[in-house]
Amino acid sequence: MTQIQTARILVVDDDPGVIHSMIRLIQDLGFHADSAATLTGGLRRVKNKKYDIVLLDVNFPDGNGIDRIDEILAVSDPPQVIIMTAYSDPDGAQLAIESGAWDYIQKPASSKDLRLQILRALQYQAQKRISMRQVRFESPNIIGSSQPIRQCLHEAARIAASDANVLITGETGTGKELFAKAIHENSTRRNGNFIVVDCSILTENFIESVLFGHEKGGFTGADKKRNGLVKLANGGTLFLDEVGELPESMQTSFLRVLQEKKFRPVGSEAEIYSDFRVISATNKDLELMADQNRFRTDLLYRLKSFTLELPALRVRKEDIPAIGMSQMRRCCSQNRIEIKEMSLDFLDMLQKYDWPGNVRELNNTIESCVASARFEHKLFAVHLPRRIRTKVTRASVKKKEPRQPYPDVTSPDAFHDLTHKQIMEKTEHAYLKSLYAQTGGDIKQLIKSTGISRAVLYRKLKKYDIK
Repeated sequence: MTQIQTARILVVDDDPGVIHSMIRLIQDLGFHADSAATLTGGLRRVKNKKYDIVLLDVNFPDGNGIDRIDEILAVSDPPQVIIMTAYSDPDGAQLAIESGAWDYIQKPASSKDLRLQILRALQYQAQKRISMRQVRFESPNIIGSSQPIRQCLHEAARIAASDANVLITGETGTGKELFAKAIHENSTRRNGNFIVVDCSILTENFIESVLFGHEKGGFTGADKKRNGLVKLANGGTLFLDEVGELPESMQTSFLRVLQEKKFRPVGSEAEIYSDFRVISATNKDLELMADQNRFRTDLLYRLKSFTLELPALRVRKEDIPAIGMSQMRRCCSQNRIEIKEMSLDFLDMLQKYDWPGNVRELNNTIESCVASARFEHKLFAVHLPRRIRTKVTRASVKKKEPRQPYPDVTSPDAFHDLTHKQIMEKTEHAYLKSLYAQTGGDIKQLIKSTGISRAVLYRKLKKYDIK
């Protein structure tokens, strides 16, 4: 309760009347209030002072408030963000919540509703801080300190304290098995087995035998009894990697096993009980597969009591040097060679590449570089594979616009090629408009076709007024 009584709240709004009324309301509640009339000023205050709540408008002369929620949440011990806007925008409301906002309130709101939301947010904030101090989550193999990875670690700690099933999603190479193992090792099942099942390599003929085991003579070639992976996971965790590849014929059987925790080995008449927790991982859209009747909806709901979405490496590029250095030390140690240095051009190119294979691709690349520079003490950009250097170099070279004068390098706006920017925006606008028409506005299809996140897609559709 003491934390709530000493709460600090920041009002960021360009309307002096709103700022005045909100500060009065906050002070009447007995809390400390600060204000900022610009988005830039508000962000500066958040980064320099600790707040419990930020009441944030959307439209400012210097930017959009929703677009900057991630910056507010990136600070240490971030505040709860409550969006307050006079505009009615369902897409904006969805984007705000998906970006991590506590709530989205339309102006004018009653004093009673505002007080209630502020008090609830403060109660949650105080509760969350107590919870974070009490929960310990050891994850030495998960490297990174960026806001997206810190958020994932916080979610993983919350998940580890439960015994519910978990679905981990993310692109190939983002570290789904690494997080699954960390959740297991921080759970009450840590002393049990962590059993990995790669659903993508299981053939339909043998998957029942692999999962449930078999009796001697249970099928042709079964010359002895064998326990299945489900039994080996008793008291521990069963990790279903690439669960989207689970054959449809097995989904019904596995759903029953999840519900009853009982199974029958191939060739046996007796059922066996196994107490296991399921953590699944996929890089596929299981909800879309369920809509297309390629994945059982009831099984999906069983698998995702919790959902943990891992970020792509390209959205947490500040973690790349630390991951690269860790992998380089590991490779040097394994090969019993001296630890190497990384030149600035090597690190710069690592951070400019998009890493479609994510952390796995980065680690494999570092291993290759260490091998090729075995007798050299420093890694340079030239040690990187040509495909990476080619892509980064090509992206860095802009085509020369016809009849455009060379920029004055003494000007602060020297490298702001406005004509080029306009061309790029028109091209992007036309592309998105065409794709929107082709897909009939199907957001899932648009995300799949463009390869961008839902939040970025909504932002661009709003920017170009595509409806």
